[in-house]
Amino acid sequence: MLFKQVVGQEDIKSRLVRMVKENHVSHALLFTGPEGNGKLALAIAFAQYLNCLNPGEKDSCGECSSCKKYAKLVHPDLHFVFPVIKSNAASNPVSDTFISEWRKLVTQTPYFSLTTWLRQIRKEGDNKQGAIFTSESSEIIRKLSLKTFEGKRKVMIVWMPEKMNESTANKLLKVLEEPSKNTIFILVSNKPDEMISTILSRTQQLKIPAFTPEEIKNHLIERYQIAPEEAEGAAKVANGNLIFGEEQVKRSEENEFFFDRFIQMMRHSYARKVGDLLKWVEEMSRHPREMQRNFLNYSINMIRENYIMNFKQSDIVYLTPQQMEWSQKFSPFINDKNAMTIAEDFALADSHIGQNGNSKIVLFDLGLRLIISIKEGN
Repeated sequence: MLFKQVVGQEDIKSRLVRMVKENHVSHALLFTGPEGNGKLALAIAFAQYLNCLNPGEKDSCGECSSCKKYAKLVHPDLHFVFPVIKSNAASNPVSDTFISEWRKLVTQTPYFSLTTWLRQIRKEGDNKQGAIFTSESSEIIRKLSLKTFEGKRKVMIVWMPEKMNESTANKLLKVLEEPSKNTIFILVSNKPDEMISTILSRTQQLKIPAFTPEEIKNHLIERYQIAPEEAEGAAKVANGNLIFGEEQVKRSEENEFFFDRFIQMMRHSYARKVGDLLKWVEEMSRHPREMQRNFLNYSINMIRENYIMNFKQSDIVYLTPQQMEWSQKFSPFINDKNAMTIAEDFALADSHIGQNGNSKIVLFDLGLRLIISIKEGN
């Protein structure tokens, strides 16, 4: 992937190129920032530039043997680590178990969420969460023990390092403390606060900003050939998250599902219909955990937007026309008395489900808290 193929982020691209030219590339880099800011795309483009045989002033050449292999993600000195799931066929899975699926998805688009990735490798009806398991650590060590085959440097891109279990993280820490010669680690994380602090201290952090609405709008028009008005609406709702912007275009069905379930939950909580709320919980808990977490984050965004609506400044409210129409009536119930509490309760539920908490208990507890909070704001 060339830098010019990465959406926006011109300042970050220039900084990465300058690091190479000035020979100031750390052996361990951590790309952070909000989800949907193009971190993975930047990591791949940077890795390609590091190993390009004829690098230009601002980008890889795109023509050398190294660039051609990077374009297909098959360069022998490029390695990936990412969350996977266990199954009967793979009880000790590693990233290479699913490398074909990974290459297929990334070459289609490097802008995707963990939910989208797990959907590629999860069997229908499977509700397992993705993780980077202990078995991966031996693979990392094995790969780093190899000499470089063709490139100037070995590059290992670790996507979602916060999904490492403690054992794997500690082994990675040892590798970072004693790096192999000509080896670069690029960690790509949405939530670095969930990583062990000792790994954070061994990396050079590069915080990448969210995209501007204009960057997302232009990308959506170019990629999906949609009308400027539709692209502008999706970009506004995306709120800087390119993944979410693309999902507005590609996955309107799931967004409608989340909106419908959000309305149901709010109505049951407002009316204090505990029985209906319990039925809602039963239905929602049957969906994959990552989908539950996506719903909770969708809900946090809806709470935020409804709270902002009370300030009567439509230019800073990121809602679709359908959401806006419903929120005109709902937003007064989300105010200074309860907005922060409700958002924190949804975030806590997301954290608990992410830690394998019982989703029925977590969601029902959230519903009961919501009953109290909405009453306080009424």
